[in-house]
Amino acid sequence: MAHPAFRAAAVRVRTPATSANLGPGFDALGLALGLYDDVIVRVAESGLHIDIAGEGADSLPRDERHLMVRSMRAAFDILGGQPRGLEVVCANRIPHGRGLGSSSAAICAGLMAARAVTSGGEARLGDEALLELASEIEGHPDNVAACLFGGFTVAWSDGGSVRAIRLDPSEAVVPVVFVPAEPLLTETARGLLPRTVPHVDAAVNAGRAALLVEALTRRPELLLPATEDRLHQEYRAPAMAGSVQLVGRLRAEGVPAVISGAGPTVLALAGGGDADRIARLAGDGWAANRLELDREGASVLPVTGVSR
Repeated sequence: MAHPAFRAAAVRVRTPATSANLGPGFDALGLALGLYDDVIVRVAESGLHIDIAGEGADSLPRDERHLMVRSMRAAFDILGGQPRGLEVVCANRIPHGRGLGSSSAAICAGLMAARAVTSGGEARLGDEALLELASEIEGHPDNVAACLFGGFTVAWSDGGSVRAIRLDPSEAVVPVVFVPAEPLLTETARGLLPRTVPHVDAAVNAGRAALLVEALTRRPELLLPATEDRLHQEYRAPAMAGSVQLVGRLRAEGVPAVISGAGPTVLALAGGGDADRIARLAGDGWAANRLELDREGASVLPVTGVSR
């Protein structure tokens, strides 16, 4: 493959927050949310310069260790070669370590930006290959599929390849997220999962995950039973007792509530008229935010007008 040519103009990529699992759909189901990170990338003559504002500004590395930069490098390798230098400006709004897909947003932003600054990038790295690479970097496809494609996604592996389909969630569904002050590492949450689960629990989750596809797209009145989980939330309770308790309190009130991804954020899938009331149910210690559903996924936008 010939060494690629790079565009002189900067590109801007916007990536949405995501919530994975949605209760029973462990490592398979994802939902894109209307909370966004923005990144502007320009190919430079030499070096690597990273500017970060917002979430992670005081903690994220500003060198080759940055997850978005590592993702860009992986994409450039596939696209035919590395640029001489890069200038990167990040405006981060997705909370880190809260189960809202901040790592997937960074990965997808890096891959999309690398493709966008490379002449002929889309022909060399199509959407299916982008999903494959993002899943490889992230380790599982649920968040990255929703981040890339928007809406409600179902992702799976088939013969070693990753696949995903996108569905339109019902417009009656309004996400409300309850974000705690303290983060939780995904590795910590995953480390609490057992190697095996009872057959009856697996059977319940399979039925609920199937029901959730219908409930989230066409019959939101079924969301409460459809979001029941027996595979991961209770096992993770020792690392996020307050989150699991909040899920229980909300569900007792008839609210379809789940742990968002690996937690500790709690996601409620409200009806439009109930969203503001539900946002007031958590009490102290939680930042409750009513969000829109994102239906576009990761996108390349005009560079002007990025707010920090």
